[in-house]
Amino acid sequence: MWRVVPALGVTQIVGWGSLYYSIAVLAKPMAESLQTSPSVAFGAFSASLVVSGLAAPLMGRAIDRHGGRRVLSLGSVCAALALALVASAQHLAVFIVGWLLAGVAMAACLYDAAFPALGQLAGLRYRSALTALTLFGGFASTVFWPLVQYLQTTWDWRVAMWVLAALQVLVGLPLHLWGLAGPRWRPPDARPVEESVAPSANPPGFLWLAAALSANAFVFSAVGAHVVGALNVASGSVREAVWTAALIGPMQVAGRIVEFTFGRHWSAVRVGAVALVVTLASMLLLYLAGAATWTPLIFAVCYGAANGVMTIVRGTVPAELFGRERYGHLLGKLARPSFFAKAAAPLAVSLLLTSAGYDAMAVLLAGISFFAAWGYRRALRANVESR
Repeated sequence: MWRVVPALGVTQIVGWGSLYYSIAVLAKPMAESLQTSPSVAFGAFSASLVVSGLAAPLMGRAIDRHGGRRVLSLGSVCAALALALVASAQHLAVFIVGWLLAGVAMAACLYDAAFPALGQLAGLRYRSALTALTLFGGFASTVFWPLVQYLQTTWDWRVAMWVLAALQVLVGLPLHLWGLAGPRWRPPDARPVEESVAPSANPPGFLWLAAALSANAFVFSAVGAHVVGALNVASGSVREAVWTAALIGPMQVAGRIVEFTFGRHWSAVRVGAVALVVTLASMLLLYLAGAATWTPLIFAVCYGAANGVMTIVRGTVPAELFGRERYGHLLGKLARPSFFAKAAAPLAVSLLLTSAGYDAMAVLLAGISFFAAWGYRRALRANVESR
């Protein structure tokens, strides 16, 4: 693990920073250059998330059959091509095609591909290795937002995208080839992939777990897009809202550190239940954000820590409930509706905001968070009853 976790950790920083977080900084200059609106640029990005959801089960199945090294390495190449296509786009159609290809790359080299790839090498140390991996990934926005902003202001957005494409080839590809080399671990008494359960079969509780994780993904995506506006309305200060929202990132890392340090005393299933309840509490705090000066800070701490832990839960709870046979395909199927939810949330909530405001947003997200916790409980109950 001395080689696998650091190598995957760096590639996750590069992958998330270039494929996911860069659009937040570059959407406006991209739109101006292509003579369109920022909403079109974000729409192309949302389309990439839909493609990623469609491709995720296929990538998971490929990891089961061919190993994470091959799939993630090809994912780095695909990401480089996608980013280069976006960087060179002179017409909107080429720009959109580039982002659609980026969606395939996301499915092939971000967390939902990295988790099963790590599981093939980590053996019984999978949970601690996965938690350590997410500690790296938590710094993606911290590293890449300033980097992309510097490249954009010093040169332009096209140079920024060319640099991101180069990082995929010069950093991501070599680290995937080097870090993921080694013998694959198999669960005890596991059958070969070709002989095991048909890919279409869902284990007991799977659909409820998929619904719970998708609902949580909707909340995550909606908060990421609209939290600054909500906190601005609550505090009356854009600067205060931005600084408060900026706490969420460090709190995600802090939550993962706590899980890494103390999580061995609790099952992954129990950690997931606590994280979902804390997420619900944070949405209630968002609704009350204007009631007191300290409320937004407590919201940021609770939400950030819970969201950081939920990244770990996505990779550990399915293994604890369903085992790790066909694990890549299983995580891919779980990821598909979550990517759809992420893609839909910003637009759906923005439509709500035009007619009902941020209080209604907080109420909606609290209700969805409650559904996520309830669906998670139903998944656990169905899994237990099947034994």
